Amino acid sequence: MGFPEVRPRRLRRTPAMRRLVAETHVQPSNLILPMFVKEGLTEPRPIATMPGVVQHSRESLRKAAAEAVAEGVGGLMLFGVPQTRDETGSGGIDPDGILNVAIRDVISEVGDTTVVMSDLCLDEFTSHGHCGVLAPDGSVDNDATLRQYELMALAQVEAGAHVLGPSGMMDGQVGVVRAALDRAGHIDVSLLAYTAKYASAFFGPFRDAVESALTGDRKTYQQDPANLREALREVALDVEEGADMVMVKPALPYLDVITRVAEMVDVPVAAYQVSGEYAMVEAAVANGWLDRDRAILETLTSIRRAGAQLILTYWASDAARLLRSL
Repeated sequence: MGFPEVRPRRLRRTPAMRRLVAETHVQPSNLILPMFVKEGLTEPRPIATMPGVVQHSRESLRKAAAEAVAEGVGGLMLFGVPQTRDETGSGGIDPDGILNVAIRDVISEVGDTTVVMSDLCLDEFTSHGHCGVLAPDGSVDNDATLRQYELMALAQVEAGAHVLGPSGMMDGQVGVVRAALDRAGHIDVSLLAYTAKYASAFFGPFRDAVESALTGDRKTYQQDPANLREALREVALDVEEGADMVMVKPALPYLDVITRVAEMVDVPVAAYQVSGEYAMVEAAVANGWLDRDRAILETLTSIRRAGAQLILTYWASDAARLLRSL
């Protein structure tokens, strides 16, 4: 049987009908808000390439974290921006370094009312901007970096983080961090592995946000945008090593990867709607080319439809308000 008896438009007639038959739903609890805190600030500082996003002071971070929790977001991912950096990224390991201090601040503000996550990577803290320790020839030394990640992980959980996000794309990072946590008795701390993190052009504004010192690129450790099977191999390795959740980053250019990963694993899948994805929509909105609210919800829905259960997005609080108004 076909037209005229079959009329799919019957299920699109009214907003109530469209809500009733919607196949994909985004909830505030699916959203994780990335937040930047800069050492030494006394008030928030706008990030020019990410309109509406700021580098927080410690005080404004606490306030914004509480506001995000009140909006119902599922989690917060913290990034630290230190005043000084060195070759080994020691500021990420120092208990009094800005990220570890910020974790304690946010935990003291919101406690267990949301999931407090911390980025486990050295790039914000190294003078060269790479995600690891450099070998004498200037390459990133994978195994020496893993030793730093162990120390950084312990510093973050001792500050109170609920979830650690190993994001440096070093071979073996998940297994090394899991083993270090378990040896220290932190068996309940979860790992959100940045499993398929691509060497993407869409990270540019983020590097402004963390004032990255990077010159060159990260193509020797982040993934080639051309490759899918490689991402699935990375996923299998991370789950075997003890990842509690896995992530694809960026999101929109890699929806096919998200789908394949979600079909493959039995752990939650996250996707990071990165700074460039955010910035290009905001730029189009500023020029009057897009409807902001519709663009936010459409992009988030597409990521959920692809298979991501969790979405890191700079629109998390805004989207939570929009979703409640629907």
